[in-house]
Amino acid sequence: MKKYLFTFGSFILAFIFIAATRALTGTGVIDLGALDNYAAQPLPPYITKDNTPLNNEITDLGATLGRVLFYDKKLSVNNTIACASCHIQALGFSDTALASAGVNGVTGRHSMRIINSRFAQEQRFFWDERAATLEQQSTMPIQDHAEMGFSGQNGDPGLDSLIRKMEKLSYYQELFFAIYGDYTIREARMQRALAQFVRSIQSFDSKYDQGRAQVPNDAILFPNFSMQENLGKNLFLTPAQFDPNGFRTGGGAGCAACHRPPEFDITPNSGHNGMIHALDGSIDLTNQRSPSLRNLMGPNGRFNGPFMHNGALKSLAQVVAHYNELPQELLDSMLYFNTLDQRLRPNGRLQRLQLSPQQQNAIVAFLLSLSGNDVYTDSRWSDPFDENGNLSVINTAMAIEEEKSLDQVHLYPNPTSGEVYLHFPAGEYKLEIRNIKGQLLQHQELREATTLSLSAYPAGLYFVRLRDLSQEKLKLMKVLKY
Repeated sequence: MKKYLFTFGSFILAFIFIAATRALTGTGVIDLGALDNYAAQPLPPYITKDNTPLNNEITDLGATLGRVLFYDKKLSVNNTIACASCHIQALGFSDTALASAGVNGVTGRHSMRIINSRFAQEQRFFWDERAATLEQQSTMPIQDHAEMGFSGQNGDPGLDSLIRKMEKLSYYQELFFAIYGDYTIREARMQRALAQFVRSIQSFDSKYDQGRAQVPNDAILFPNFSMQENLGKNLFLTPAQFDPNGFRTGGGAGCAACHRPPEFDITPNSGHNGMIHALDGSIDLTNQRSPSLRNLMGPNGRFNGPFMHNGALKSLAQVVAHYNELPQELLDSMLYFNTLDQRLRPNGRLQRLQLSPQQQNAIVAFLLSLSGNDVYTDSRWSDPFDENGNLSVINTAMAIEEEKSLDQVHLYPNPTSGEVYLHFPAGEYKLEIRNIKGQLLQHQELREATTLSLSAYPAGLYFVRLRDLSQEKLKLMKVLKY
């Protein structure tokens, strides 16, 4: 009962502050009556890959909850770390730090860029693919001792402690109720919302996209590209030809065999790419995933790097040079070599592309054409909390127009277990009953006082709107059913 009363009271306060919040840019305020568009974002016709599961399609409400979870530092044991602490919007949702700071140390690998995560055939996540789905991945950092600290091991509190903490936060009460019709917070619901938000982060406004929109396929020269960029594109797309010893004798660099345009995702079941060292210098052969190659550089000209799982490569020139001549160290052990992706060991030998400096620079120029601009500043993916870490949930769609409100209209009992009596002066009225999402549940025309039944609806907050058809005045009342 306390939870329902809290929600009822918070909505009353929300209406008081509606006039003030209309002037805000959204920082510190989530408006259920004016949600951002996450579910129906336009896509270029050439983008065809989509790993969204049928049971967790993106919704505006779900992604909004996911955005709050993604940026909420209260999801860490000491209120200092959020998902967004390691995946920073201004940095392509990655981090320039070699290893990102957590509550009890640092991350085990460099922070992976997560833009366009939805548009990949590979559905496993993390560099080593230990999470079977994005949903499963989404709460694993929260339950990691070093990252966010709710591991339930080594003296850490478990996820149940976090849920009890979240249940006391009014904005989660409002958001979970708006989506699910009740206040219950469960890990599966958190996972669904976080995955929806991450899948919503998309970027298709790059120079590459501008060129691709003008031609029927990638192989044709892009009219907006320089000669160098078109050369780099051709080298990227065209398979290499190798002699029996693994040396390239013709063709291109064959990058597209692993990073397939136009999404530039990583092919499933890839082997490691020859970067065999962990952050601490030890050998790690389990890193077989890659983020999309889009948005390798931000609009400020700064790399969203360093690159690779260990952050060992600081520039795209170093990345291309790595593939041009894979390290000899890979031949020191049969295990190193045999777990290397097969496409990097042609004819059973170590790949040697023998690209000229001009060709390597052209590939870099093409890779830079894959970076967009809007994703770095779009408010849909920005921090919803204010500078003090506060957040309010309101619904301007349910605002009362006080200057037109009806007098002598009463609704009781309130709260109610099922039925309420609606009293008003005789006349011609239109009645609407809506739920917290603004969905219309009942509507009818009335001439005299009546009894309304809410028995068919679950417990929660409902809105009763009565409009006088002759005077064009209205009354909006909030009813709490328990």
